[in-house]
Amino acid sequence: MAQNRYLATPDPEYAALLAQLSPPPPIGEDIQAWRNLAKDIVVPALKKIRGARLPAETEYRVVDHEVAVDGGKITARCTIPTSGGEVFPLMVWVHGGGFITGSLDTDDYLLRTLSVELGIVTVNVEYRLAPEFPFPTALNDCYAALKWAAESAALLSASVARGFLLGGQSSGGNIVAVLTHRARDDPFFRGRQLTGHVLQYPQVVHPDAVPAKHETELLSMEELKDAPILTRDDLLFYARTIQADPFNPEFSPLLYPSHAALPPLYIQICGWDPVRDECLLYEKVLHEAGVETKIDVYPGVPHIFATMNPELTQAVKHDQDLRAGIRWLLEKTTNY
Repeated sequence: MAQNRYLATPDPEYAALLAQLSPPPPIGEDIQAWRNLAKDIVVPALKKIRGARLPAETEYRVVDHEVAVDGGKITARCTIPTSGGEVFPLMVWVHGGGFITGSLDTDDYLLRTLSVELGIVTVNVEYRLAPEFPFPTALNDCYAALKWAAESAALLSASVARGFLLGGQSSGGNIVAVLTHRARDDPFFRGRQLTGHVLQYPQVVHPDAVPAKHETELLSMEELKDAPILTRDDLLFYARTIQADPFNPEFSPLLYPSHAALPPLYIQICGWDPVRDECLLYEKVLHEAGVETKIDVYPGVPHIFATMNPELTQAVKHDQDLRAGIRWLLEKTTNY
């Protein structure tokens, strides 16, 4: 398969790092253990890593807003540059965490940095998590936040006419892929449509729902089922926990009958990742449907590698590529 060129052998830098690490403690399907890992280890590590690039506090302001959702309220953390213009493009962001963990803190420092470096307003969504809030709660929460952001652009010193992006990582990317279809078909967004979306290595089809015509293209879920960071069993556990129907396009967006008229896509893909092949296929399907796409692939490294190991050569490129990809989408705004 052509996709295998993206794996080849493990990236030498990452392989050397992996050999030095102690194997992580088994977590299995203990949801609280996953949440403790995120809160006590992952988030502090991210803040330490990303804090080194954090802009001066005078260069931005952060405001938390409450957004009404079905059954309650969620928080949207908004980062607004303080210089470079009176109004800015707008980007709504959805964090990852397998639908069961993650919070505003997951990507807080990243979004503060992107906001200042790229001159954009970012809206960081704290959606409700499974299993307490099963499918489609997270989707509906994020969609409510997306609509709120569109309506509140002026309040946030933003203008959707300058760019209106939606982005997310991992399970957040899954949500983003679905919401771009919702927004495409919703009259609410006429005159304020999304102008681009960012996907970082999302799952776009449940393994049990792969269409027969694509079976020979999607080999990584089995071949890389025991990859570092994210395994096939992890993905199946997440799907069971949120109680999603594998064949529902709102969980498996590859299954939508049409991908035409979606906003331009920038997608990042890891070569040593069970979801690699479906990400490659998703970009191909959108491109063939007439969607403008830009793709970057990182051979021989696993899911979210750049988040946890930013010192790697490919991780530095990954972060540079993300910024270039967002700029590319903003340049497309006037043409979309």
